[in-house]
Formats: sequence, structure tokens, C-alpha cells
Amino acid sequence: MKTLRYRYILDRIFLSFLVINTIIVILPLLIMSSYVIVNGISALNLDLFTQELGSPTRAMQGQPTGLVHTMAGTLVVDIMVLLFAIPVGLGTGILLSEYPDHILNPVLRIMNDTLNGMPAVLKGLLAFVLIVKPMGTFSGISGSAALAIVMLPIIARSTESALSIIPWSIREAGLALGLPRWRVVLSAIVPAARTGLITGFLIAFSRAAGEAAPLLFTSFGNNYLPKHWTGMFFGPVDTLPQRLYSLAISPYEHWHRMGWAAAIVLFGFVVISFAIAHMASGNNLQKKGNR
Repeated sequence: MKTLRYRYILDRIFLSFLVINTIIVILPLLIMSSYVIVNGISALNLDLFTQELGSPTRAMQGQPTGLVHTMAGTLVVDIMVLLFAIPVGLGTGILLSEYPDHILNPVLRIMNDTLNGMPAVLKGLLAFVLIVKPMGTFSGISGSAALAIVMLPIIARSTESALSIIPWSIREAGLALGLPRWRVVLSAIVPAARTGLITGFLIAFSRAAGEAAPLLFTSFGNNYLPKHWTGMFFGPVDTLPQRLYSLAISPYEHWHRMGWAAAIVLFGFVVISFAIAHMASGNNLQKKGNR
């Protein structure tokens, strides 16, 4: 018979194993974050958030330069991405999970898996052919469409997984009350899977937020703020991932430091987005618990 001391030792061994593996997972993130912060902290100043990048002459002459146009463009593009991708991805996931006998389900599943395995640069080329060429110009809308294509299969698959773990008894209870199936899904199943859905949205958004390749063919980039606010939607617009790549390959040392600073801003943007989403999810769960 196993003694209490043996069980205690075994427990400590497994606990140590879990701690070591956790450190192995977290350590690369800490190293990467520290390296980015060390290299970019010197370029974090007021000019970065208030000035345009402008022409290379500014950097050569030591004039104030910044990335205000890049941050504004990133905000606009990412908001449009969420507006495009979440409704379509959510609807696709609902169809895959709640209507397995639908005639479109097999084809939709194959297309979703194919789109998920497609390189991001090809999704940018797809948006270029469908939007940029007909419009005759690069635009924020085409950039949003490209990133939405990146997010769609991830949202659809995560939605399907989140809905599939909801007990069938909830569906049966709603149908027993005489509610139509679509009403049961929207009023009972989707709210019950809210936490899983939000997690899936965050995973998809974090994937799209760091993509630069699709934006090279769609939003293209811009060193200045547009003269009119519509330029953010119908003209070339700058984004943090694309600008970070452009600054990294530039020949100017000052722009290199700004590239590290852009990485810090992008990292902070994603962290803040995650925090807001988790807070919203937690508040909803707390309200449901109080009821």
C-alpha cells in the first residue's frame, strides 16, 4: 500500500514538472517582449503619437517624426475587420454546429478548412483581385477584407467547437417550449457559449492583427494622414504590421528605432484588446451569477 509520504513526493514531482513546462512556455514570450522593449523604449515619445512619418528627408534632417497616421489606420482597419469577420464567421460556425444536415454543410466545411490552411499572402492576393483591381486603388476597405479572410476560418471553427460543448438538453428545453430552432440558437445556445466564442474571436483577432503580408497588396501603406477622413476607407492607409516591416528594412537608423517602438505599440494594442474582451466576458458572467 502506498504511503502518504510516497504520494506527497509524487505530487511534488508532478507539480515541479508542471512549473518547469509553464516556464518553458512563458520564457520565449518574456525574452521576446524584453528585447523589443529594450530596443524600442528610446523611440517612445510624444512625437511618435502626434507626428506623421513623412518623407525620408525628415529622418535625415532630424525633424520630428511619428506614427500617428499608422495608429489611426490600424484602429480603423481593425474595427472594420471585426465588423466584417465576426458576423460571417459566427454564422458559419452556427451552420456547421447546429445544422449538420444542411445541404451546404459538407462544402462549407471543406472550404473553411482549405481557407484556414491557405497562406496569408494568398488571402491578400485574393482581396487584391476582388477589391483593389475593381476599385482601381489601394484602400483601407481592401485591407480589412484581407484580414477578415484571415479571421473567418478561425472564428468559424472556434464557434463550432464552442457551440458543440453546450448540452443538448438546453436545445431540447427551448424546442419543447415551442420556440423555432433559430430562436433557440440565438437566445439560449449562443449566450451559453459566450466565453468560448469570445476566446475564439480573440485568437482570430490576434492572428490577423500581426499580419503584414496581406496588407502589402491591399492597404499598401501611407506616410501621411489622409486629407479627408474618407481616405481611411477609400485610399491607401498605413497599419502597424505593414509599417513595422517597412521601417525594419529601411536604411535609416532612426526609422529602425521607430520600428521597435511600433512593435511595442502593436503589442500593447493587442494586450489592451484582450483585456477589454476578458473584462466584458467576466462582467457578463458575473451578472448572470448574480441573477
